[in-house]
Amino acid sequence: MRTLSAFFDNPPAIPSSVAWYLDSIAESRGKQELFTRQSPQKLRALKEHALIESAVSSNRIEGVTIDASRIATVVFGRPLLRDRNEEEVGGYREALKLIHEQGKRLGVTEASILKLHTLARGEIWDAGKYKEKDGDIIEKRLDGTSRVRFKTVSAKQTPTHMKNLVELWRDSTRELRTPHMILLAAFNLDFLCVHPFRDGNGRVSRLLMLLQAYQGNLEVGRYISLERLIEENWERYYETLEQSSQHWHEGKHDPWPYIQFVLYMFKLAYKDFEERLGRMETPRGEKRSQIEEFIAKSGESFSVREIQDRCPGVSIDMIRRVLKDLQKENRVECLGRGQAARWRGIR
Repeated sequence: MRTLSAFFDNPPAIPSSVAWYLDSIAESRGKQELFTRQSPQKLRALKEHALIESAVSSNRIEGVTIDASRIATVVFGRPLLRDRNEEEVGGYREALKLIHEQGKRLGVTEASILKLHTLARGEIWDAGKYKEKDGDIIEKRLDGTSRVRFKTVSAKQTPTHMKNLVELWRDSTRELRTPHMILLAAFNLDFLCVHPFRDGNGRVSRLLMLLQAYQGNLEVGRYISLERLIEENWERYYETLEQSSQHWHEGKHDPWPYIQFVLYMFKLAYKDFEERLGRMETPRGEKRSQIEEFIAKSGESFSVREIQDRCPGVSIDMIRRVLKDLQKENRVECLGRGQAARWRGIR
């Protein structure tokens, strides 16, 4: 709430490093939209893989693990669950299904947050309920000692803080004076600082991150597990969360370390998305058809770089070979020299 409130009252000056991430993510989002139209079969395989990784990783971050031989059954089947851990992994998968199917229609409201918590926590007495007792975030050291890493909002104040947080999200995204991705990360930081549930806060925060990304037209989380990437970078995750939560209660915190971390996760997701699709080889005939279709639809002229941008997954060597073949067939002509030369289709 403290972060979103500050951004709503005074839109922030965005650090250059954060602006760079925003530009990179916007460029990658455009490529993903092309992949979505051109490679539907490949994307189906990525979806299934991402579901498994997300359900397992988000729970494993919180110490909830299941037998590796049971993962696919728990995630995709309707098995008789063996224990509490399997119930939580299966529940998280149901929460993911809800977001994947209804992401753009499912509002970020208290009701939807409680619903996600209910699904992720399963059959336990306080699933879908705010915490009833105060509970600080405690760090346990290897030597057996511990310390209070962060003092969360009290149980008594939690309902008011959550009400204000979702209202600020609604108002901020409606006016959009601050980029959606920054608002998403700010909301995530505030949610974790409020810490509204006795348990399951991290898992719900990651589900909300996916939901809010969908509502900002960033759907990479459908194909690449953001939860897995966070797990792989968990030390940096906790480090930046601690940095940005210091003095949060007074509204004197620095949110940018955590915001930059969240944006870095999305950049990694898009990089992983492109690399995985690239490894799923496209038949040469299909690649040639993509290039020829682009040329047929092009205007007066085009460049090799423009073909690359519109045909992701097709190598520059492949593009040049096709152009050379088409040139021999008198179907295209080169209008200049060098790598930056323009080309034109002959009709």
